[in-house]
Amino acid sequence: MSAILSVDSLTASLRNGVAIVDGISFGIEQGETFALLGESGCGKSMTALSLLRLLPDGVVHAGGTARLDGVDLFDLREREMRDVRGGIAAMIFQEPALSLNPVLTVGQQIAEVLALHGGQKNAVRAEPFDKALLSNVEGLRANGKNEIEQRCIELLDQVGISDAVRRVTEYPFQLSGGMKQRVMIAMALAGQPKLLIADEPTTALDVTIQAQVLQLLRDMQEAGGMSLLLITHDLGVVAEMAHQVGVMYAGQIVEQASRARLFAEPLHPYTQKLFAALPGAVRRGQPLAAIPGNVPSPGSIAQGCRFTPRCDRAWALCGEQTPGWTALEDGRGVRCHLYENPGLRTEGLARSPQPTVLSSQSSVLSSQSAALLQVKNLQVHFPIRKGILQRVAGQVKAVDGVSLEIPQGRTLALVGESGCGKTTLGKALLQLITPTAGSVQFAGRQLTGLAARELRTRRAAMQMVFQDPYASLNPKMRVAEILEEGMAALNIGDNSAVRQAQLDILLDQVGLPRAAKWRYPHEFSGGQRQRIAIARALAVSPQLLICDEPTSALDVSVQAQILNLLKSLQQELNLSYLFITHNLAVVEYLAHEVCVMYLGRIVERGTAEEVLRSPKHPYTRALLSAVPRIDGERRVLVKLSGDLPSAAHPPQGCHFAPRCAHAMAVCRAAYPDATGISATHIVHCYLYGGELG
Repeated sequence: MSAILSVDSLTASLRNGVAIVDGISFGIEQGETFALLGESGCGKSMTALSLLRLLPDGVVHAGGTARLDGVDLFDLREREMRDVRGGIAAMIFQEPALSLNPVLTVGQQIAEVLALHGGQKNAVRAEPFDKALLSNVEGLRANGKNEIEQRCIELLDQVGISDAVRRVTEYPFQLSGGMKQRVMIAMALAGQPKLLIADEPTTALDVTIQAQVLQLLRDMQEAGGMSLLLITHDLGVVAEMAHQVGVMYAGQIVEQASRARLFAEPLHPYTQKLFAALPGAVRRGQPLAAIPGNVPSPGSIAQGCRFTPRCDRAWALCGEQTPGWTALEDGRGVRCHLYENPGLRTEGLARSPQPTVLSSQSSVLSSQSAALLQVKNLQVHFPIRKGILQRVAGQVKAVDGVSLEIPQGRTLALVGESGCGKTTLGKALLQLITPTAGSVQFAGRQLTGLAARELRTRRAAMQMVFQDPYASLNPKMRVAEILEEGMAALNIGDNSAVRQAQLDILLDQVGLPRAAKWRYPHEFSGGQRQRIAIARALAVSPQLLICDEPTSALDVSVQAQILNLLKSLQQELNLSYLFITHNLAVVEYLAHEVCVMYLGRIVERGTAEEVLRSPKHPYTRALLSAVPRIDGERRVLVKLSGDLPSAAHPPQGCHFAPRCAHAMAVCRAAYPDATGISATHIVHCYLYGGELG
């Protein structure tokens, strides 16, 4: 079988000659998935942009070839290249919010691709583009006359967007982050490309939607033989999707192998460290093997192996001579001195340090110890106003009667799909959103109803790491000013010099160079901005940290650093965490207890072992079944029909009943009471009695 894409010595560099993508080569067969795996800053996205000739200003193609379907992409004129983009090759970009046009409806943007690449060009030239498309949704419901409109709706339905007839007329700001990502995927698939380049296509998605999207991509491959270049840092996604894997570091591919061989025996020290950095239950009692330092900036290492400064197996030769590409007998290749000459493999190697077992003090704390945070029947309802007089016509029940406790020094994980109320709950605990009803007690002090001045002093002990660090960091302030602002307001540190010294320590802890404090937020990657946000929260020495998806934007190696940091700080300072996440591997590693949230209510609660190893609620089972596995075992996906219902109109009875395969008549009549599975494990489900036992 011939390769649909063949890349040979591809190089992209800055105008000063410094290479960002440095001589990489790989091929993708028809119907095959090739995964580019590595940390942020390794050049993965720049490789994709180079292939489509979409390099940003200041970056140029400096050498090498790329043949797509037998045509050299770099020999094409720009007019010819336009027909390639979106037609023969399409790309799903990493940040859908920045890639979608905010002034065009979803349907118009998909229809544009269909008009250019879907064989419908004549259908839209008879009248202006914006008038020709999506002009009569009611008529479409009746007879479906407009083929382009019908195809737009079919594509949205394919990628799992419910009520596609309505969504096709909406604008991007009306959609959630996950929905925007699915719209991007629908646009990419509209032209039925032979090659789909997916740049972190599931990073912003819940595990349930991620499973749907990955299955959709596999179905498209099977149906049409589409090839896929998958760019990701998620080893679980690679394990599930890839046929071949290229591990990229500092602009070079350092290891290439089939998925089975790579996961069975990673060869390059960098690849080995990526696997060792994965969180999970098996590493719960020990620190993760985080990779020290950062990916070197382009051109900073003129000779030698680029991984040498971070490699604990390096010796003198690694810093003196650049390793070549070594092709091994089993068809794989690696760029490392360890494999150039078998006689060198044990020469001068430093033994990898064994992780020190963490103290189990925090993990054996009794759940009956005094609670630092106590929440009882908390409600957050937002009024729906209609009419000229803006009368209240209903309520959005974002949080609807939540009760939980977090003891000192413990971690409670809050999991659930986007839109279930997790972030709203976190903000309500800090009184950033005023609760409608219920109580929040922190360290024995009632927070609800406190005056603003009193709340300000109490918030020093309760800090939050927000999900979107770019939106929560002031773009006009340097990092030093951002970190010092809270310290100065709370009189932490005698003077600015003392605080600056503390900031240096903070930056070291979160894996950023000290010189970074004089830069602005826009000069950092998404993962680096998240680390700044964590450092800001830690700067005022809180007792409780509310972490809203703090590792969702981080590479696995940086995630390991942050998780190690959070765990060590918990032991040293006896910190408590409310950890909001959809990454269940992180929950397994970090959490003591787990609450599963669905449509504003807790549906299951228990210790991490109970909930993750013996889930009871059908929703919890569906979440766990959607998590990709790296051990090669095939998962049995529990499919959920439809999307999360609106909190403005929750279903009667059990909120999960419309999507549950086990729903009974009683489920639609009344919400189930709590059933005790054990002293620490409860579930709201009629399958287990429906009342507290």
